[in-house]
Amino acid sequence: MAVIAFGSLLFSCNSPEPGKVEEKDFKFQVDQFADCKVLRYQVPGFDSLSLKQKELVYYLSQAALCGRDILFDQNYKENLTIRRTLESIYSDFTGDRTTNDFKAFEVYLKRVWFSNGIHHHYSNDKFFPEISKEYFAYLIDNSAKAQWPLKDNSETTEAFKTRLTDLIFNPNIAAKRLEQAEGTDMVLASASNFYDGVTQKEVEDYYEAMRKPNDNQPISYGLNSKVVKENGQIIEHKWHSGGMYGAAIDKIIYWLDKASTVAESDNQKQMIVKLIEYYKNGDLKTWDDFNVLWVEDDSMVDFVNGFIEVYSDPMGMKATWEAVVDFKDVEATHRAEKISSAAQWFEDHSPVDSKFKKAVVKGVSAKVITVAQLGGDCYPTTPIGINLPNAGWIRRDHGSKSVTMENITYAYDQASSGSGMLEEFCYSEQEVKRAKEFGPMAGNLHTDLHECLGHGSGQLLPGVTPEKLKNYHSPIEEARADLFALYYLADPKMIELGLIPSLDVAWAEYDGYIRNGMMTQLTRIELGKNIEQAHMRNRALIAHWCFEKGASENIIEKKTRDNKTFYVINDYQKLRTLFAELLKEIQRITSEGDFAAAKKLVETYAVKIDPTLHKEVLDRYAALKLAPYGGFMNPLFVPVEKDGKIIDIKVEYPENYVEQMMKYGKEFSFLPNYN
Repeated sequence: MAVIAFGSLLFSCNSPEPGKVEEKDFKFQVDQFADCKVLRYQVPGFDSLSLKQKELVYYLSQAALCGRDILFDQNYKENLTIRRTLESIYSDFTGDRTTNDFKAFEVYLKRVWFSNGIHHHYSNDKFFPEISKEYFAYLIDNSAKAQWPLKDNSETTEAFKTRLTDLIFNPNIAAKRLEQAEGTDMVLASASNFYDGVTQKEVEDYYEAMRKPNDNQPISYGLNSKVVKENGQIIEHKWHSGGMYGAAIDKIIYWLDKASTVAESDNQKQMIVKLIEYYKNGDLKTWDDFNVLWVEDDSMVDFVNGFIEVYSDPMGMKATWEAVVDFKDVEATHRAEKISSAAQWFEDHSPVDSKFKKAVVKGVSAKVITVAQLGGDCYPTTPIGINLPNAGWIRRDHGSKSVTMENITYAYDQASSGSGMLEEFCYSEQEVKRAKEFGPMAGNLHTDLHECLGHGSGQLLPGVTPEKLKNYHSPIEEARADLFALYYLADPKMIELGLIPSLDVAWAEYDGYIRNGMMTQLTRIELGKNIEQAHMRNRALIAHWCFEKGASENIIEKKTRDNKTFYVINDYQKLRTLFAELLKEIQRITSEGDFAAAKKLVETYAVKIDPTLHKEVLDRYAALKLAPYGGFMNPLFVPVEKDGKIIDIKVEYPENYVEQMMKYGKEFSFLPNYN
């Protein structure tokens, strides 16, 4: 499970470290278009790694880039054709590139790169170029040298042009990547490429027949496959070497194999070899075996690579491909180790029902990392923290691994400094002052608690699996982890452990969380739309539930000043009590697999938006001229060779987003147009 960054709303407490490019020489934000901004992150400490570790980072980074096409295709079956068409135009168009029309085309292309397809990465809605169909045809006609991704040898350029125009401009084609509206067949209504020719009911029945009652080590059925109906039969197309996505997976395997030769330990080598085995056979039992090895590995250099998170599947089963390469920030990890070492205490003192607690907390490890490369569903928009694996039985029997991506939060902080967000949406100067002084520390600790303990806390009753909550699993699970973090951030234990100097740190986080859940995250949503993304639903659920339940005591007060709305916390300790009450209920829902209760919570508090407040927030935010969504460019690792041997790896920081995307399109595009 991952914590998604708050973009320009996030602050970090890091100070410059040895090995970082001086801030006066380093440009953190390099591009801005539509509602997106493109940032860069630094990789401090890379030069202090051994040559073997540097090589490992390099090989794993190459593997992280090789799966890029997979995500595009998972998001929508026509994405690769569309992206390659747009890139061919950008490369070969011979007309005037200074016109407003061509600049609008460039913005559309950047948006497709940023969202890994033609659907907004957060709202899931299809977005459109701000050019005419006629100008799009003109672009194609004036790109004579382009090699178009034709459907087959019989398709003419004219037919191709007509087909692509319809795919891009027709609002009725693939309107939403992920549809979760009540009363719809979510499988049929979603444009994501996880199913073909099957209904939601057929998918549910197909996988229900596979599950074994009271299985103590259940397989994550469906995690790595597309479900289709062929000749009247429902079958799976597995994602593995020799199968669907095989051409890209073979490249991933190539670089993983090289990584295995410079592994830091025998355990890490076995782990990489096991991942290669899984990519070759597609067997989810092998995937579980890999995750057990991964959890137990504590090497300096680490990575995530695979089909992992299920946020993009309406059924909450199919995983998108993602990759992260990182190495441990030893100094900052001391903070996370204090939390993980007290995991049993936190579990024992949780406000949830005792039957839903773990009697013995196993294998909770936490660290702060320096991200070296992002790929797949972590690029360009990345989480700021990760807790894996997702399989409940592995977490129960072997534990989990949690990371906080501190060089990522540092980059967000540097890019958003002086944005004016706090001054616009905080009610008082005291709130602004507290946010600036303690917000960075609070944000990092919230991530630590959310990932290290929140996701790993509690237990499911026998026979209960996450799939019981269906499409509500993701927002409920993220709410559970957030509530755990919010509740414990204000516990005296945090002061006792030396993690915070005072409860002002917790109050800064409470201010920011309620402000975000009630108002500022609305800057990311188009007026008139509902909240769709799981993490946004989670934050809205918590904030609105607490606002409603605390109304009689005025725990959170809605105030107006100069025709502007603010939400002010009047009693922080009572708000903490509300967090405890909601955590208790959400843990019960999770442990019992209570779908009806999950649905009621999410649909009541986390979906609909007050249109009047929404418009006000959008207008206030527009005046700041900011982009609500942040994503990153990757650094470039360059091998230095002598006599055919690598003697060093240098890190470079490209700052042209278009150049990096075009480079990726040429060097890391391995799949056919249709898969």
